[in-house]
Amino acid sequence: MYNNGYMPNVYNPQPSLDRINEQINQLEVMKKQLQQPQPTPTNLTQNFQLAPTNKEVIRYANSIDEVERDMVMGDTPYFSKDMSVVWVKNTQNQIKTYELNEVVLKDDKDLMIESLQIQLNEMKGMIENAKSNDVNDDEPVKSKKSTNVSSSKSSNTKQR
Repeated sequence: MYNNGYMPNVYNPQPSLDRINEQINQLEVMKKQLQQPQPTPTNLTQNFQLAPTNKEVIRYANSIDEVERDMVMGDTPYFSKDMSVVWVKNTQNQIKTYELNEVVLKDDKDLMIESLQIQLNEMKGMIENAKSNDVNDDEPVKSKKSTNVSSSKSSNTKQR
């Protein structure tokens, strides 16, 4: 009974040994990967140099006194709060002053209305001038008898 080829309770260590050897191989591969020099990321250096730019900046001032006090690096425009005046200051502290007027673009209808209003005002002016030139127009008309018309009364009888 003990010598037959089949023993059910015999321990076979081979599968466990194979599993352990496979884990050892995986650990060795990981060890080699860690020992290899890893490519180090390049050092990124971001340098930001903020230079003064006056091209994109709109500056506001209440008066020319504020413009005089401010230091500029180039030609710099200063606008008044209501956008009616602009001061341009350069690096030599010279200030030029300009007045601003809004230009309203007109379409065809607006231009037609404007021309008709000008014509109407011209006609009103012509009427006023015509009235002021004729001083005698306002006097009452005096009745004068005409010499060519007879003043006889017509008769009630018929003429044949």
